[in-house]
Amino acid sequence: MAQLVKKIKLQIPAGKATPAPPVGTVLGPAGINLQEFCTKYNDATKDKMGDILPVEISVYDDRTFDFVIKTPPTAFLIKKVGNIKKGSTKGSTEIVGKLTKAQVREIAEIKLPDLNCYSVEEAMKIVEGTAKNMGVSIEE
Repeated sequence: MAQLVKKIKLQIPAGKATPAPPVGTVLGPAGINLQEFCTKYNDATKDKMGDILPVEISVYDDRTFDFVIKTPPTAFLIKKVGNIKKGSTKGSTEIVGKLTKAQVREIAEIKLPDLNCYSVEEAMKIVEGTAKNMGVSIEE
């Protein structure tokens, strides 16, 4: 059986992986077939077009690979759901947008598989903390 050589983590727009940089410059030295990776990744993520998805690639000594696609970053989801262009440069002291509790719950349900918690309520607290640091207020 092939032995794991390294794990590579990237954030790539869904359905838009190409052998050009940044994907090619990171995966090229690992020795895997770039075109094969791009094709498999794009097929697996074509239903999530527009989102940025973290991917964890396991590279083996016989130049084979497999990958696990994670949920989009919390900050990306907060900006997407709240229609916010970018987070605050001054942290929680400058408010740049608002989210409702329902929107926070929606984000928490999406992120739950990748967060270190067991319930949606705990995930909501994590999302609220990220939102606060981005300068996004939470309305009751």
